Amino acid sequence: MSLETVRIGIVTVSDRASRGEYQDRGGPAIREWLERALANPWEVVARLVPDERERVEAALVELADVAGCSLVVTTGGTGPAPRDITPESTEAVCEKMLPGFGERMRADSLKIVPTAILSRQTAGIRGATLIVNLPGKPSAIDDCLDAVFPAIPYCIDLIGGPWIETRPEVVRSFRPKHALLRRAQVESEEA
Repeated sequence: MSLETVRIGIVTVSDRASRGEYQDRGGPAIREWLERALANPWEVVARLVPDERERVEAALVELADVAGCSLVVTTGGTGPAPRDITPESTEAVCEKMLPGFGERMRADSLKIVPTAILSRQTAGIRGATLIVNLPGKPSAIDDCLDAVFPAIPYCIDLIGGPWIETRPEVVRSFRPKHALLRRAQVESEEA
């Protein structure tokens, strides 16, 4: 059975990058991490928006509801500065919040830098889309994806998304035994 192509949204939230004053480094860092980690064929739908709540919310809704992304990953806008509004935008468009994602990212990041406690990353579900907020710094993006991605494929299974396989030498995704048995049964029926 071949793996289906997964659509993944990447949203860079940055006033300066959206005005062309600063090169977006967060979006490319996410893409590079996914290229190393995913075994599925996948395609990215990228957006670059300023730190404006309405624009961030519109991008998230469009990627989930129109573009059909199973996963949307944001970068930037998660700090305490007045214009950092990505978590609020995420919460506004999601039906369910998953605070464990932010807790895990902060816990792992605190091992590296004490200012990780200032980060407000979170995650939530909109329909059949998982939205995950990451920081803007590329090295922090790698650390945070390493921390939470083991849970992402199973989360997407649970909300009705496509089966996502990872390369275990990069990140080992976790699924309970019953999910793996069900997948094997579906593959057997399709063969």
